[in-house]
Order: sequence, then structure tokens, then C-alpha cells
Amino acid sequence: MNILMSVTTTLRPYLIVFTASACGLIIEIVAGRILAPTIGVSLYTWTSIIGIVLAGISIGAYLGGRVADRFPSSTTLGVILLAGGVASMSILPLVDLASDAFRPVPLLPRIVLLTAALFFLPSLILGMVTPVVIKLNLRDLAHTGNVVGKIYAVSTAGSIFGTFITGFVLIQLLGTRSVVMIVSFVLIGMAFAFGSVWRAKLAGLAMGGAFAGVVVYSVVSGALEGPCVSESNYFCIKVRARDIDGREVRVLSLDALVHSYVDVDDPMYLKYSYEKVFADIATFVGARNPAMNVLFIGGGGYTMPRFLEVTYPESSLEVAEIDPEVTLVAADYLGLSRRTRIVTHNQDARTLMQDIAPETYDLIIGDAFNDVSVPYHLATLEFDEAVLDLLTPDGIYAVNIVDRMHSGRFLRAFEATMKRVFPYVYVLRDNDLWTSDERYTFVVIGSRTPLSHPSIATTNLLEGRPLTVLRFMPSGSFRSWSAAEDAVVLTDDFVPVDGMLAPLFFESR
Repeated sequence: MNILMSVTTTLRPYLIVFTASACGLIIEIVAGRILAPTIGVSLYTWTSIIGIVLAGISIGAYLGGRVADRFPSSTTLGVILLAGGVASMSILPLVDLASDAFRPVPLLPRIVLLTAALFFLPSLILGMVTPVVIKLNLRDLAHTGNVVGKIYAVSTAGSIFGTFITGFVLIQLLGTRSVVMIVSFVLIGMAFAFGSVWRAKLAGLAMGGAFAGVVVYSVVSGALEGPCVSESNYFCIKVRARDIDGREVRVLSLDALVHSYVDVDDPMYLKYSYEKVFADIATFVGARNPAMNVLFIGGGGYTMPRFLEVTYPESSLEVAEIDPEVTLVAADYLGLSRRTRIVTHNQDARTLMQDIAPETYDLIIGDAFNDVSVPYHLATLEFDEAVLDLLTPDGIYAVNIVDRMHSGRFLRAFEATMKRVFPYVYVLRDNDLWTSDERYTFVVIGSRTPLSHPSIATTNLLEGRPLTVLRFMPSGSFRSWSAAEDAVVLTDDFVPVDGMLAPLFFESR
């Protein structure tokens, strides 16, 4: 028994700093998922999260050192852990309150303010733990370096563990809100187990009351229930019903961005203009080969795969959708049949394409660029080369791009990159407003053979689709537009998509 007590006493400080540091990093990783439904996920979001959390930990370490020198007791440690638990739980009710409060603020400062309001205080409090634990375990100044080094090493190990367990397991298994609640309960449990918190009666009562108030408000306000139908390692997935043009349509949102409008009972329903352009192109390809092989990069609401499944029953349809939860939601809520002949590969498209034989597909449709959220590795020269390798000699690659026609930088860069690979590249939209510089969704297509509006329109007419919507950018305008000297070629080594789309990002919310 004495040996067990001795081992427990020896390991206690390491267990405390390991767990507290793990909780701190769990909150940091969860922060991205909590903010995603409100302000999306971007370079700016993660920059803000990392900066705010590091600022909290840094200031917490300083304050923890000051507090440890003045009040070096296990009760102090207990109060800090208890405060960390209360602060962590308060994140949940504050999400909606802070989001509403900062909504009038411009986007970039709103991201920083919202992140600070939610995550600065928990990070600061947890940053205080390690200095206090070090102070309580320094018995001999001759061994200061050894004690401090071991405690900081274990603290860092806890941070690493918290990072991996959250990203790989906890979020998808439990959801962000459950993870935050577990962090809160763990910290409160440690406060009572290791912190002699019962000795600080006034502080204990105050924090107990605060915790009870936070829990009650969270239950009453619904803060414990997230907005997601499903929460995956990639997205907060939301589905809601809307009445559009007299029909009930399901709206799929991934994080803060609307991705698809789906009529469960009518696979022919296409809401977005770029989907109608895709349909015109697919019909042109399908007329030449009704048994065409098609690869969709990005599944989302499975709008186009369902459309082609009906219009070309002999076609072979494959979808590269990185998130299996998106596929499950499409099956549960968006009309994707469990007996569909659409083959889904739940993996990154670029990884999938490495295992596919050359000249396999008649048509590849890129629909992974959701609004201003762009998987940059699918926009590079190297990726385009892989796409071209998989296309048949008369195959077509079509991808939707959101940008401004003239002042936007990403559309120009994407077109300039495709020209390095494809002999023929075209920019399309569903109208002739080519002088407009309004934000719009364009379709860029590449092929080995020339294409024209008359040939596609005629083919669609013969296939029973008389209302072709696609329009090619006039050749003269296209030559002058695409000759811009500032167009960047995107490569795996240089693909500054976030900076190119920053103006759209800031105006989009």
C-alpha cells in the first residue's frame, strides 16, 4: 500500500499537467469545428485560433507563475482546474451569443473577436496549471532543471495526445459539444481529486454556482445541441427544407456554405446555373457515348450524379467524395438510393486518381470548389496533368469556379494553369454578361479537341434538351482576357488560393 501511495504521489503532477495540456489542445482543435458553421474554415480562421490560444497559454503561464509564488498550495491548483472546467463549459452557450453580438463587425476583426471571446479565457486558465504544478513539486533547487524539464516534457506530450485523439477520434465519434463537455467534467474532476478545492469554500461555491448557471442556460437555450445533422472530421453537415418555386427542396450546407439544393423526388431538378452548364456538357458527351464513364470530384448533394443516373442509365458513374458522412447524409436525406449504381470512393480525389488506368473517363466533373472554400491541391498544374492522363482522347474536364470575371485573380490563374496542360480551354457561364465583374460561378473546361457552342447546343436539342444554357466566352474577348500578364500558374509548390479569394471571402459573410 505504501509503495502504491508513493507511486501515485510521484505520478500525480505529471498526470495533472498531461491531462490539462491535453484538454487545452482538445479545445484548440475543437475551436475550428465550433466556428465553422458561423464563419467557415479558412486560413484566417485557423490563424486566429492558433494566435488566440497561444496568447492565452502565454499569458496564463505568466499569471500562473505569479499566483504560484503568492499562493503555493494544492488548493490554488484546485481552484485553477475548477475555473478551467467552468470556462470550458461556457464556450457552448457563448457561441450563439458572441456570434450575434459580433455579426455587424467586418469579417476579419469578427473572426478574431469571436475566437477571443470563446477560447481566450479557457486557454489562459489552462496555461496557469503547469507553473503551479512546478512550484508545488520543487523540493531542491539543485534539481530545478530536471523537475521543470520533465514536467514540461510531459505537458508537451499531453498536448500532442490531445491533438491526435481529437482530430482522429473524438470529433467524429462524439461531436464537438460532447467533447467540450467531457473536457469540462475532466477538469472539474481533477480539481476535486487533486486540488483540495473543498478548502476554498468561497471560490468553490462561486464557481459551482457559475457552472450550474452555465449548464442550466445551455440546456434551456439548446446550446448543448449543435446545428449539425452530422458532424464529421471535415464538416458540420446541415440539411434543411425550403420551398422553392412551389416544390420542397432540401438544402445541404457544409460548414457555413450552402453546397446543394436537392429535390428528393426529382433527380432532374437543377438549381444552380453551373449545374445546368454541367448538364449541357454531360449531355453532349453522353450523346456520343451513352455508356460513358464519368468521374465526379466531390459528391456533396449528389445532384449531378443522380441526374446522369436517370438520363444515361448505361453510364458508369463514380464519385470521389472525401467525407463518408457526406455520402451517408445524401443517402439519408437527399434521395441517394441505397441501391444506386453510383460508385462512391470515400477518399481524396488526387489519391484515388493515382490508382486509375489512363484514358478511363469520357468526362471528369470537378465540383469540390465550394464557394470560396477551395482544396488547393485540386487546382494545380500537377493535378491537371493527372486529370488529362485519365481522359479519353475526346474526353472533357469541367470544373466550377467562383470569382469575379475581371478583377478576380483565381479564375485567371486557374485558366492559365489549365492552358499549360490542355490544348483547348474555355470559360463558360449561363448568360452573355461577359463585361460584368460581379461575383459569379463560372465553368472552366479543358479538352484535347476543340469545342463550340453550336455543336453542344445542337447535340442537346437532338437529345431532347432544347433549352441549352451554356455560353462560351467570345473568342476575341477570351484572347484579350486570358493574355493578362499577371496570371499566376498554380503549382504544388505555389498555390496562393486563400490570398486570391480573400476579397470574396471578406464580402461573403
